[in-house]
Amino acid sequence: MENIRIPIGAWVDTAFDWLKENVAWFFDAVTWLFNFFIEILTDVLVDLHPLVIIVLLALIGWVLRSWQMALGTVITMFFILTMDQWVASMQTLALVLIAAVIAVIIAVPVGILAARNDAASTVIKPVLDFMQTMPSFVYLIPAVTFFGIGVVPGLVATVIFALPPGVRFTELGIRGVDSETVEAGQSFGATPGQILRGVQLPLATPTIMAGINQVIMLALAMAVIAGMVGADGLGKNVVEAIATQNLPLGVEAGLGVVIIAVYLDRVTAALGNAKDYPSSLVAGMRRRAANKKAAATA
Repeated sequence: MENIRIPIGAWVDTAFDWLKENVAWFFDAVTWLFNFFIEILTDVLVDLHPLVIIVLLALIGWVLRSWQMALGTVITMFFILTMDQWVASMQTLALVLIAAVIAVIIAVPVGILAARNDAASTVIKPVLDFMQTMPSFVYLIPAVTFFGIGVVPGLVATVIFALPPGVRFTELGIRGVDSETVEAGQSFGATPGQILRGVQLPLATPTIMAGINQVIMLALAMAVIAGMVGADGLGKNVVEAIATQNLPLGVEAGLGVVIIAVYLDRVTAALGNAKDYPSSLVAGMRRRAANKKAAATA
């Protein structure tokens, strides 16, 4: 038994070599496309004056959550600015946003498929289990193999690592829609597509948004690890701090990650449950519109 060994690693290495030789055009296209999006968003976030970005982020916090969120955003983002971590923070924010958008674009349709097809769900769940239990550092190995060093392998690894919660929550949300509501739509002659768009997705939105929230949080966690393969941002600063034992740099970069994580968490949570935040600007405008309508009908 001691001499029995299954060379899985060698088989995988052979498969990777075949892919690099025969599908190089695909990896080159992905590299170009991802670089294009990352560079555009990073340039916008870095080139705009920090005060403009801070005001925009605070406005988003006020519109979706509360004026307290807006005030907290101004204070914490100004804190990042004074720590001289602004450029790195914007690079990390760009990476997280692009990765989250790509992950959601993939996750939501796959989750819908899993919710509407039991056979597909049976196949997809073990794949998600594998993706979630695989150590995050391992994703960097194939990413670097196919895309080299830089921001693209970090982005690819981030998308893969952050994808599973989006699929699981989408499936959970759609399967959780009351069957009687779906049957009512069917009784009125609605097609499966109409039921999905008009009944299931609207009712499942809070659950789906909870999944998107988790996608963003995992993307941020992986974006830091992506600094190990050359992705610019706070993760790269953390890696540099570890390599040089630079405690001040590590603390400041870590605080930048925390601030961005808290902001994104609060904003995405408000998107999924807007009615739970009566202090938001949107809620205030709705109340004023309702009051005007009531006064006009009185």
